[in-house]
Amino acid sequence: MFLFNGNWHQIIWEMEWPMLITLKFRKGVKPKNVRFRLCLALCLVILLFQCQTIFGQQKVVVIDPGHGGKDSGAIGLNGIKENEVVLHIAMEMLRLNNELDKPLDIYLTRYSDTLISLSDRTKLAKALKADLFVSLHCNHSDNPNARGIEVYVAHRKTKYSDRSIWLGFQLQDGLKKKLRLESRGVKFKNFQVLRETVDYCSSVLLELGFLSNNDESEYYQNTASLKALALVIFRILFKKLNSYERIRD
Repeated sequence: MFLFNGNWHQIIWEMEWPMLITLKFRKGVKPKNVRFRLCLALCLVILLFQCQTIFGQQKVVVIDPGHGGKDSGAIGLNGIKENEVVLHIAMEMLRLNNELDKPLDIYLTRYSDTLISLSDRTKLAKALKADLFVSLHCNHSDNPNARGIEVYVAHRKTKYSDRSIWLGFQLQDGLKKKLRLESRGVKFKNFQVLRETVDYCSSVLLELGFLSNNDESEYYQNTASLKALALVIFRILFKKLNSYERIRD
């Protein structure tokens, strides 16, 4: 892509894997200098690809905080909103990852209170060639006694199904043991974000308790609780992702 902005020319390369290289030079720069900079940038690209081959690729994770913007999702007791709860958890997971010496390659489908279409969320996972897609939600019920976490995986069977199911069991078991949250099990459902990622990567959808339940609603209004949830989920994802190789065609 070639752009011109005032006294600057800008050349942008968009690579197949998540990388962007930008080269800027002033208007009127001699062609010989431009060619030199182009060659330098291309050498950098080649070097990066070689390093990727030698040292292996980081595991790519897409975390999807559900809803956002005008779509608040479930609204629980005391006005607690699903879109705010899951974004807080996702951002805390990102913070935990950034503190590691060897972090995962984590992307969020949204970083603020913005509404992103379901199809754009799954397209991001495909474009990034993600190893894992995790969608975060909270539940709601007309029954005020309904409580507990649920983990969903796609109903359709693919080469990623076994890992998705196993991860689902690990998540519900870990949240139950570490935080004493009641588990409602691992279930199969044709949610759009699962249906549209199942052919490209392992994917799960977490329903993290009922905002319509008095105890769980109170739990999710506590910042320390949200941090504890993020920590348990992140540790499980990190452990599982580092225990297997990529599945690719």
